[in-house]
Amino acid sequence: MKRSIAVLLLTVLYVLENYAQAPTDRAVEKSLDSLIKSQFKAQEPGIVVLAARKGKVIYRKAFGSANLELDVSLKPDMVFRIGSITKQFTAIGILQLAEQGKLQLSDSVQQYIKDFPSKGHTITIEHLLTHTSGIPDYMTIDHPDPYIERHDFTPAFIINHFKNAPLQFVPGTKYAYTNSGYTLLAYIIEKVSGQKYHDYMRKQVLEKAGLQHTEYANELTIIPGRVNGYTRDKGFYQNTYYQTLSIGYGAGDLLGTVDDLYAWNNALLAGKLVKKETLEKAFTPYRLQDGKITNYGYGWNIGIMYGAPCIKHEGQVSGFISMESYFPVQDVFVAVLTNVKSGEDATSFSDQRFRLFGQIPQIVLGNLMPKEAKVSDAVMDTYTGKYKTVLGQKTIMIKRNGHSLFLEDGMAFRMYALTDRRFYLIDMPAETFVVFSKDNEGKVTGLIVHRNGQYEWKKIE
Repeated sequence: MKRSIAVLLLTVLYVLENYAQAPTDRAVEKSLDSLIKSQFKAQEPGIVVLAARKGKVIYRKAFGSANLELDVSLKPDMVFRIGSITKQFTAIGILQLAEQGKLQLSDSVQQYIKDFPSKGHTITIEHLLTHTSGIPDYMTIDHPDPYIERHDFTPAFIINHFKNAPLQFVPGTKYAYTNSGYTLLAYIIEKVSGQKYHDYMRKQVLEKAGLQHTEYANELTIIPGRVNGYTRDKGFYQNTYYQTLSIGYGAGDLLGTVDDLYAWNNALLAGKLVKKETLEKAFTPYRLQDGKITNYGYGWNIGIMYGAPCIKHEGQVSGFISMESYFPVQDVFVAVLTNVKSGEDATSFSDQRFRLFGQIPQIVLGNLMPKEAKVSDAVMDTYTGKYKTVLGQKTIMIKRNGHSLFLEDGMAFRMYALTDRRFYLIDMPAETFVVFSKDNEGKVTGLIVHRNGQYEWKKIE
């Protein structure tokens, strides 16, 4: 499994160059302790980190507080909301039913949800799995009730909220991350299995994976070790605003621990949930109709992180952030759970924390980045200028300073050259690559940002 995934990723993305020697377990522990302690204090919301290499847990520690009001310290086995990591669990539920012949990924949504409008196009289960359906994210659609996120939702209520919204694009032609697709997938699991989504998932997915502390629950359920969530705004911590778990039906309503995330990854690789060839497909980046490859499979982001092929996902919900990464070549797994999320999600505090989350797997892996390519100043000058996103009005600037390019988007991020057209963005909060586009005459026309998907920008100056 590991070797075949690695070969696929290397073929799809770029050839991985010389590996540095992996750091020792003691070196990893020392570096992670120093890094995390610098940002997480005992009387502030905290973080739990687990890192494993070649089947052995080499780091498992908690920092900070699980409850500020009661002054309860975090422990590694405590339970967090894991947000959108839920999506891969839902994807496995669908893939199980496909293996049993109860559905096909090429089936349309309407075969199982009769009143869902087709909008003039065939929207398949595979489109939902890969975020290529064109269905807008229901979390971005306005509702007249300002307190709507405090309600308890039924699946039908959520689906009715977005089912009549126009498609953003023809299904299969573009990638756009949307919670709506996974809500539909969860509802399809109900229709096909004849069971409630949560009941099916507990029995056929969570129990089969051997997960002891992963649960679909609501706010009234007593969950031993459940952590409080917090926000931070203008330098102050406060209890996170109430957001019902039911709003994330199928897309973000799970709670779990770092230990269970690691057990989940192991169970998948061991073939306990689906066949290995099915999992291989889930770990394969989806190809659009025009042949372009996205950075998403069935419930997982697929790409290169820190110089290595990576299978990962992130979750963000009210008061919580979760991140999990698996590096198949090195057989390294990293899980990060934290119970604080910046209220503005664009503050220096938020950027600093996301950089830390990115540094954690880097420390475990060691420096794997290939040697920086040499790009002439003349070529770099052709890339400088202003770029506007194809799907909106947002602009960014590419500038040259000395012998380096920088992408400016509020902050300036140095662009590390992998080739003369492909660059890695240093210190970006999430793993980001930029590839410049040229016409047949060699003129720079735009760029594509690869960051949990592909986003096109047109050069306008």
